[in-house]
Amino acid sequence: MAKLDQIDLNALCIFDAVVEAGSFTGAADRLGVAKAKISVQIGRLEKQLGSSLFTRTTRQINLTEEGRTLHEQCQPYLIGLRDALTQVGSAQSELTGVLRISASVMHAAQSVAPALAQFAKLHPHLRIDLRTNDRIVDLVADGIDLSFRMGWLRDSSQRAIKIGDFKQCVLAAPAYLKKWGTPQHPEDLREHEWVALSLLPTPLTWKFVDNKSDSCTVHMKSRLHVDSPSSLLALLQQGVGISVIEEMSAQASIKNGKLRQILTDWSLPSGGIYAVLPPGRHVPAKVRAFIDFYRDFMLP
Repeated sequence: MAKLDQIDLNALCIFDAVVEAGSFTGAADRLGVAKAKISVQIGRLEKQLGSSLFTRTTRQINLTEEGRTLHEQCQPYLIGLRDALTQVGSAQSELTGVLRISASVMHAAQSVAPALAQFAKLHPHLRIDLRTNDRIVDLVADGIDLSFRMGWLRDSSQRAIKIGDFKQCVLAAPAYLKKWGTPQHPEDLREHEWVALSLLPTPLTWKFVDNKSDSCTVHMKSRLHVDSPSSLLALLQQGVGISVIEEMSAQASIKNGKLRQILTDWSLPSGGIYAVLPPGRHVPAKVRAFIDFYRDFMLP
């Protein structure tokens, strides 16, 4: 029989962290402790309870029926305890540990990195790990606390907080337009060199709407494909073709004359900027704090 009066509350917190992270390594990263400590605490908790909480393989861990029951029963109380402690200590508490954030290369350079620079000054005891990748990352496997994504979320089950919106624009280099002419209507794009961003679900199909609410869907042909927005921007600046880039990323190139916006009487669907969280109901204070800070940072 479990000696309930000897069970350390911290062990239950570690157990909850392992469940949310999906691995001992992920939980260790989140809590800022050694993986060995996680393993020892879980083993001690299982011995005290007289039940295995996880089934372990070389690649993953899964909750046992007893582990699932324990988590379902304990997590609401742990969340309530964390919230109470946060409210009591919010006035004087400092953010500590490691905050791991993922963002696309371009989005990180434009706004996430500058925001983190200011945020780091406000929280000198918080370590920050910014990881850039133009492809969608596995938040649990990579131990990411928060990921910023732009566009349209395909998975409705994701925990996402909308930070803002962005516009899209059609761009080409002046040299390309001088050689091949400037499209006057979306249908004209069929006859031009289109550079496709393969990360998009439909990189060759675009729906335009003009200022009279008339719509036009165009299916492009392309022999040039690229898998990152930053590479797409670089190719367009070299005058190889026409494509769509979100407005914020294109502003500098438009301002310095390297790219020119075309079809300005037509608009494309706007997209969203999202803060995506890993599975689990608990959101650490450091994550909540940066989401709030970044939302204010993005305000015009």
